[in-house]
Amino acid sequence: MWYQAYKIIQRVVLLFLVLTISYKATAQSPVAVRNNLIYDLTGTPNLGADFRVSSHWTLGMTAGYRPWPTDDNATRKLRHLLIAPELRYWNDSTFYKSYWGLNPIYSHYNVSHVKFPFGLYKDVRDHRMEGDLFAIGVFYGRTWRLNRFFRLEGELGVALGYAWAKKYDCTHCGTYYGKDNKPFAIPKLTLNLVYQKAAKPVPPVKPPVVEPVVPQLVSHPVEDNTGKAGILQTDNPVLEHISHYRPYDRTRILRKEKGALYVHFPLNQDVLIHDFRNNADVLDRIVSITRQVMADTTSTVSRIQIIGLASIEGPVDRNERLAEGRAEALKRYIQQHVPTPDALYDMAYGGEAWTELRDQINDIVIAGTVSSDTIAALRQALNVIDTENDLNRREQRLRQLAGGRTYAYIQQHLLADQRNSGYLRIYYDYVPDTRAATINRASELMQHERYAEALQLLQGVKDDPRAWNALGVALWHTGSQNAALDLFRRAAEQGNADARENLRQLNK
Repeated sequence: MWYQAYKIIQRVVLLFLVLTISYKATAQSPVAVRNNLIYDLTGTPNLGADFRVSSHWTLGMTAGYRPWPTDDNATRKLRHLLIAPELRYWNDSTFYKSYWGLNPIYSHYNVSHVKFPFGLYKDVRDHRMEGDLFAIGVFYGRTWRLNRFFRLEGELGVALGYAWAKKYDCTHCGTYYGKDNKPFAIPKLTLNLVYQKAAKPVPPVKPPVVEPVVPQLVSHPVEDNTGKAGILQTDNPVLEHISHYRPYDRTRILRKEKGALYVHFPLNQDVLIHDFRNNADVLDRIVSITRQVMADTTSTVSRIQIIGLASIEGPVDRNERLAEGRAEALKRYIQQHVPTPDALYDMAYGGEAWTELRDQINDIVIAGTVSSDTIAALRQALNVIDTENDLNRREQRLRQLAGGRTYAYIQQHLLADQRNSGYLRIYYDYVPDTRAATINRASELMQHERYAEALQLLQGVKDDPRAWNALGVALWHTGSQNAALDLFRRAAEQGNADARENLRQLNK
């Protein structure tokens, strides 16, 4: 039996060596080897090892083997083999303070005439007990470092198990008393001397010096506040700033000037009918735009330009009066719905719309979307318009072309759009935006890194959302980063592209 025990302990030691070598080679983690000094007092050689498996856990094994006395006739015996795997949880990741443990225990023993302290195991004082036991133990341990290589471990715990034993007299082959199988509880008191090479102190690694990234904050000039008129102009190109005003002359081709509105009249009439053609939409827009601009305190209607026109049909004198009457009819309509003085109106009477007609004919000829005969006839009409200066005579000659067919084409396809009041445009002006000038001056100062001066200017317009981004830049560079971030966020929520870019820079 003891030869078999010898082979078992040999295998355990070999397992320790293999685990130690392989663990160091693969995991590069600490391995501790220990000896139980209290166990040594019983004359039992013992050895243990622990292997780190994670940041708080170690796995270990303890083995003890006492083969003597080798003389089987000796009365006093404490011969045994003990194997105890062990799992520990360390309360910190340094593995040098306290821990909790759990271990299963197996032992084969042949014990007699031994007096254990504290009255333990009384049966072996007067009898020989030979058998096996298995137990589960729990314990608490604490360590004390002696130097870089050695430390002490103290453990206190308890094990509960079951023993299968044969009971004899205290001799080699004494009287057999039968089996003595029973559960048991044993205390655990351990003082281990542990060898573990501690890592050399690693000098602190100085972090690389990183130069602070200076955000490239931006603040571009803001546009003037053009008041209600400027806002309306986006969707109503009939509105133009007064700086774009042009007086009328009869060489202007009004039909190609974008944004103008036209109100149409029936043939030979200067009575404005609200529901004629698309007059309703046009008139309502004119009244609405004029009212909104007139009610705004930051913008004003500077001029309403109305250019009266008539078609080429009929005598020139009558068409001149008709163009004038149509322009005056539109003026009266606006004044009836929006009180406006006569001085606000720029009235021009364009008479017969020969310039408009010639441009219409020329576009058809260039496009080539009609038959070749029609194009040839229209070219003749252009020649008449360009060579005949007498307007009454010019109309008569057009009527005679191709036996009247050319004039019939013109009358059917082109003249209907000339029976209108002509061109109408509303010019506006607005109160000079001194706040925009202040914000833009501050932005210029910040381009030269004069942030304190810019901040002083911007404090006077800080309630203007257009100033929030520039004010944030000035605050950031003068040390008020939290206030700057708040302003950047508020400006970004208002749609300020510069503020969004500044937040992106700061997030980097």
